[in-house]
Amino acid sequence: MSHHVTLLTRVECHACEQAEADIKRICAELGVPWTTEDVDADRELRAEYGDRVPVILIDGVEHGYWTVEEDRFRAALAG
Repeated sequence: MSHHVTLLTRVECHACEQAEADIKRICAELGVPWTTEDVDADRELRAEYGDRVPVILIDGVEHGYWTVEEDRFRAALAG
């Protein structure tokens, strides 16, 4: 099964930068495509996720926020 990861971020967010580095490394290793999206560029995203960035979505479904729980993230991508 092929998954897609989306990382919701914002500019000048240290936690977002760390989550992006983790996701980039893990997704590259597993061959999983991923993208980032700035919550502040979309009113609906900002309203829903703005206080919790970074937010990790797998196939459009919220997986987690603030940090990448690597073991849990890898398990979700394996399924």
